[in-house]
Amino acid sequence: MKEITIKNLQEGILKIDNTPNAIDKYFQKLVEEVGELSRAMRKNIRIENSDGIKGTIEEELYDVLYYVICLSNMYNIDLEKCAILKEELNKEKYNRPSIFE
Repeated sequence: MKEITIKNLQEGILKIDNTPNAIDKYFQKLVEEVGELSRAMRKNIRIENSDGIKGTIEEELYDVLYYVICLSNMYNIDLEKCAILKEELNKEKYNRPSIFE
């Protein structure tokens, strides 16, 4: 099984789901998926207690991630680079070690 990185997720999603000028669509889908995640969390629907992944917290978390990645692709944002830069800010802000150390 291929190792999954943010970079290869971004590249893979860009190949199959790349609709220029659809930022509003991707954002609306993200909001919708956050709502579905909220419902799954409230009901504590987990994959190990279900017949499959459908409607579980695990599925909805991935769907949220998917649309975050779609939006980052629309803005040509490298999420791995952003994670490193943002973690440096958090390290200073919260006076703690970086998660990458």
